[in-house]
Amino acid sequence: MKNDLKNNKRFLTGIMFLIIGGVSIYIAQDYPMGTALRMGPGYFPIVLGGMIGLFGIYELILGALKPDPVKGNWSVKALIILPLSAVVFGILMETAGFIPALIALIFVSAASGPEFKFTEVLISAVVITVCSVGLFIYGLGLPYPLIGGH
Repeated sequence: MKNDLKNNKRFLTGIMFLIIGGVSIYIAQDYPMGTALRMGPGYFPIVLGGMIGLFGIYELILGALKPDPVKGNWSVKALIILPLSAVVFGILMETAGFIPALIALIFVSAASGPEFKFTEVLISAVVITVCSVGLFIYGLGLPYPLIGGH
């Protein structure tokens, strides 16, 4: 059996992880690194980018040794809507606040799938939003406005 790398799920995953890790390290290379006890702004993206890159190498090797073909077709709808949901989240964080941005993110990203069910998405949005507000706003104390932007 021929190992077709263009249709190899693990190999393509490894390439994606290598690109993401490399880009994060490249972007953060000019930020002060700091130490593990006094982390600078470059510490987290560089360490995380390195870990993602190492995982990418691992996936590349596994993909080359144990081919796993991609099943199904590419969803052009998902390729357009999922990045768009992240953009909508970023814009709404600035203009409308954390809660509306998170609810919009969940609804827009759920619309990319073939089995969108309004009630299920609404329940998920409420649960995820309540947990996220509790964790990020109250638990970690992040200074995001809940409703209403800056």
